[in-house]
Amino acid sequence: MHLHVREAIAASAQPHGLLPGSQHAMRFHGHLAYHDYEGLAFSPAEGGRLVASRGHRAMLLRNHGSLTLGCTVAEAYVLMDMLVKACDIQLRALAGASKMIVPMPEVVARTAAQLHDDDAIEGALEWPALLRKLDRIDPSYRD
Repeated sequence: MHLHVREAIAASAQPHGLLPGSQHAMRFHGHLAYHDYEGLAFSPAEGGRLVASRGHRAMLLRNHGSLTLGCTVAEAYVLMDMLVKACDIQLRALAGASKMIVPMPEVVARTAAQLHDDDAIEGALEWPALLRKLDRIDPSYRD
């Protein structure tokens, strides 16, 4: 899933990238790739460099947006939702202060490991609930 949401673009443009300043962001600690902006990605050469930059299921494309990969649509969606929330939280925190409080590295690492749950496929529990909610709101998406 690839999005051009403002929160991800703004966080990707910050020199430090995504900081582990929230539980949402800690999910990506050590599991977030970055790809530097090269202009519009029309060339096969940049496509190759983009794939080489991947390395994880989530990526911030500098000055461009976000990208998530999942074994299922549900996993890609849940990862993207968490990544966008992490970026939004960081932007809001930094808007009120020049720095964020970031937990100690050992706390960040432990939390990241807990959130990865032995690389379980994410979204398996959330996706059916999200579909039920969508069915209540507007079932026409099934047409």
